[in-house]
Amino acid sequence: MKVPILLPNIFNHPFTYESNLDLKIGDYVVVPFGKSKITGVVWDEFEKKNNRHFKIKSVLKKLDVVPLKKTTIKFLNWFSEYNIIPKGMALKLVLLSSNAIEKIQKDAYKIFESNIKTNAIELSEEQKKSLRKMNVSNQKFRVHVLQGTTGSGKTMVYFEALKAIINKGFQGLILLPEIGLTGQFEKKFKEFFGFTPAVWHSGITKKKKEIIWSGITNGEIKVVIGARSSLFLPFKKLGLIIVDEEHDQSYKQDEGVTYNARDMAISRASFENIPINLITAVPSIETYENIKKGKFTISKLEKRYKNASLPNYEIINLNETKLEKQSWLSKKIIEKVNFHLDKNDQVLFFLNRRGFSPHVLCNKCFNSYSCPNCSINLVYHKKKNNLLCHYCGFKSSLKRTCVKEGDCEFIFSGPGVERISEEVKKNFPSKKIEIFSSDTMNKKSSSDKLEKIIDNEVQILVGTQLISKGFHFPSLNCIVVVDIDLSSQGHDLRGAEKNLQLYHQLSGRAGRTGKPATVYFQTYNTNTKMISDLTNSNPDIFLDRELDIRRQNNLPPFQRFISLILTGDNEARLEKEAFYFKNFIEKKIKGRVLGPVSAPIFRLKKKFRIRMLIRGSKSLNLQNSIAKIIANYKFSSGIKLSVDVDPINFN
Repeated sequence: MKVPILLPNIFNHPFTYESNLDLKIGDYVVVPFGKSKITGVVWDEFEKKNNRHFKIKSVLKKLDVVPLKKTTIKFLNWFSEYNIIPKGMALKLVLLSSNAIEKIQKDAYKIFESNIKTNAIELSEEQKKSLRKMNVSNQKFRVHVLQGTTGSGKTMVYFEALKAIINKGFQGLILLPEIGLTGQFEKKFKEFFGFTPAVWHSGITKKKKEIIWSGITNGEIKVVIGARSSLFLPFKKLGLIIVDEEHDQSYKQDEGVTYNARDMAISRASFENIPINLITAVPSIETYENIKKGKFTISKLEKRYKNASLPNYEIINLNETKLEKQSWLSKKIIEKVNFHLDKNDQVLFFLNRRGFSPHVLCNKCFNSYSCPNCSINLVYHKKKNNLLCHYCGFKSSLKRTCVKEGDCEFIFSGPGVERISEEVKKNFPSKKIEIFSSDTMNKKSSSDKLEKIIDNEVQILVGTQLISKGFHFPSLNCIVVVDIDLSSQGHDLRGAEKNLQLYHQLSGRAGRTGKPATVYFQTYNTNTKMISDLTNSNPDIFLDRELDIRRQNNLPPFQRFISLILTGDNEARLEKEAFYFKNFIEKKIKGRVLGPVSAPIFRLKKKFRIRMLIRGSKSLNLQNSIAKIIANYKFSSGIKLSVDVDPINFN
């Protein structure tokens, strides 16, 4: 008997093998491929065109693993078509290092035993109303958005919804945007449910991943809390998907296989015919438009937990208070912060730039310290005493021979969180201060740090965007946005939307336990309307206006964008190839081709980059036409094409 076997590699079709075994669609098998043995899955259709004549090899063995569900196979086929990636690479996302894990002894799953305790948390009337709306048609596909002010108890509502699903014998998946959030979240989960969920992200050990993968496949593990990749786990009986902070840009996978985990989660729920809940304080533009069209249902939580009020906003006009030389904090801000510290409030200085200084140049030759592999500046990290490229990881010391004479005399331009932290230490020498960024919070000691922050043992935080993502700091009642001007500029289509979400999330960190709280904006910008628009407690006003702008200009979500990036190490050859490629695709494609142009980051990891943008209607016809064309175009050696459907950034 001939069987189609899909292998986890770059081919977009299954291979044909022979077998006397009793094989069904979804069975995991081991087959010979070239000189090696490889794990594959019996797929739902044979390779369409096969004019090649070769000896058909035999399946070596069938693995003792619960078969991959047909609904999951259909989802993977669609995923591959939508994101223009080979089916084999979609399958690779399901497997664990290209392997399937055979049944493990039942004892291994003991720590994940799901005996739900009865908890005494009483939901408010508003929360109960949202839960009722969320639980409608609980077994069928529908997208429900739970929108609530930060600190309004959204988590408790969807925990209750998940509890109902687990009690019916189904599995649940909670997606979180950041690995750093899983620790605090897992603790909250255990307090509510009384059992340990499986946590899945890149930092989990191989052994633990094997246990979780196997436990998910045979239904022993009931709940997974995970980052993007957990969406591809082979659940036996998935009953609910929850996407927390659905608006977060971190759901976009930008390297390797590119996809948006939020959008793919909605599709997976559709193929599995199960409900999905999107949770947010400020919905993404795409989600907001789907709510307006009636495709998604919505419930809102307007009140914060225990009726805590949202923080006040105050603008510190830097045109009126002169900053000292090499200082980024005005005298007025220092006064305000002292007032809060005297009341035992925790304080956050927010600046969305890591390191000490984002720009270092020489005082004699005026040359910047830039990355030799990428066309961007190196960031100085004082703590490590090195210059670092945040894109390729290149490191270098400050010592450099000057083109004029001797060594370069470096000067630092602009602040990062380390530099602000130094200034904060000078102004508040007796206070315990911590930097909260991805450089400091992805380490093993970060859970201890979090505990100290929660217990108010740390009085002042200096943080980047990471701090805005779902952390709960009970004593935080003062936030200083050090520099709103720079963070509201850039060539990003989604700039305004990102800022709206960021400042709502950020202000939501403050005043969560009922004490009055204030967010201070330092700015040279006299356009205070922009700040009041960003911080309006009703974000729908801003989103409506943003949707109008997008509609008028035929921008997403009203049109589909697909980004094509050509990379190569020879600039002239790459430019030539880009024009050949554009001419080749332009007449055959069901969309409009913009470009080619140099990418904003023209050189990355020693490769030059040229980008094109394809605009077209929101149907799979666009992807299908691109996939066909790419398959028929032969790129010159050394030139690589990467495709990004629905790009989030345009670097």
